[in-house]
Amino acid sequence: MNMPKTFTRILFVMLFLVLISGGQVLAQTSSTTQQASQADKNDETNLETQLYLLVATNQGTEDAKMPASLDSVIRQLHASLPLNNYRLAATLINRVKNEGQLSLRWQMTASVAAPSGTLTPTFNEFRLNGVKLMQGASGQQLVRVDGFAFGTRVPIQTGMQGTSGTFNGQATPTINYESAGLNTAFSMREGEAVIVGTLNLGTSGDATILVMSVRRTLK
Repeated sequence: MNMPKTFTRILFVMLFLVLISGGQVLAQTSSTTQQASQADKNDETNLETQLYLLVATNQGTEDAKMPASLDSVIRQLHASLPLNNYRLAATLINRVKNEGQLSLRWQMTASVAAPSGTLTPTFNEFRLNGVKLMQGASGQQLVRVDGFAFGTRVPIQTGMQGTSGTFNGQATPTINYESAGLNTAFSMREGEAVIVGTLNLGTSGDATILVMSVRRTLK
């Protein structure tokens, strides 16, 4: 017994729709699996951050030796700042997870020019509230820093103590601390050293230059 032609056509259309729907489900499942795999890969990515603290001054005779990775930065500073000489005060290398956070505190000891040769610490704090690999519009690999924060407390000599504050029969300096800091967000090319900001410290006219680079590192 032959089925009516109309019923046959309806059955064919239903089978065709089922096949198309199944293909879409498979494609969506495959796409979801690929996205999950890519997310897992990103979760395993570690980044190496390098923060350079440069001291800029008009004192001294010439620049101190710098890492080759900072050559372009030093040329840019010479062209844009009225300070002649630069030296590297510290290099901080840390590892952070992609899309992770980083917080660091430390102190450096500086000598205050006084007869006693007093040593006083400088207190520093560095934070990254979010750092993430991303792809730029032209396909280049970028690093986005959502929250960069740097703060420092610098000892400043404001005077000399009298006989009540002597050291081996000599007057000792009066030290006060001055705070300076920077908060910003930016993007940069992966592996490229960029100038993040400049802090003028104290009354000497010297400045601290913050330079940073970020690159992927081995697991």
